[in-house]
Amino acid sequence: MAILPILHFPDPRLRETAHAVSAVDDKLRELVDDMLETMYGAPGVGLAATQVGVAKRLIVFDISEARDTPQCLFNPQILATDGISEREEGCLSVPGVYETVTRAESVRVRGRDRDGKTVEFEAEGFLSHCIQHEIDHLNGKLFVDYLSGLKRSRIRKQALKHRREKL
Repeated sequence: MAILPILHFPDPRLRETAHAVSAVDDKLRELVDDMLETMYGAPGVGLAATQVGVAKRLIVFDISEARDTPQCLFNPQILATDGISEREEGCLSVPGVYETVTRAESVRVRGRDRDGKTVEFEAEGFLSHCIQHEIDHLNGKLFVDYLSGLKRSRIRKQALKHRREKL
């Protein structure tokens, strides 16, 4: 397994739309393992393949306190939503920024698991927010897009300043 470099806002690759995965194979399972190691090491609770520069429809997540329930979904899609919920969100691609985002309180999700089998389940609360956040990444959308233009502009300036300071 390997720790993968995480792209940071405003990197234009974060705006790319991911492509569907036609078949789950050993190479993609290795990517899942690398993404989980990257997510845990960051540390984070979710990671989309687009955040590590891979334009495939794949997300990994683990919201357990013990960090012992890793999950992945290939080609995840939201089938239904219910309710409204506001939660503070952060993002590994926008380090140090936390803002309140409004999303659906619960979602019905379908995708394929690590073995390529179709799975469908209901997610509520924090898990619902996490899955919606990661699926947004696959569609080239970031949580900062839910914020006002003024806040987004401030975050962009901070990110660019941070990037310059690291060079």
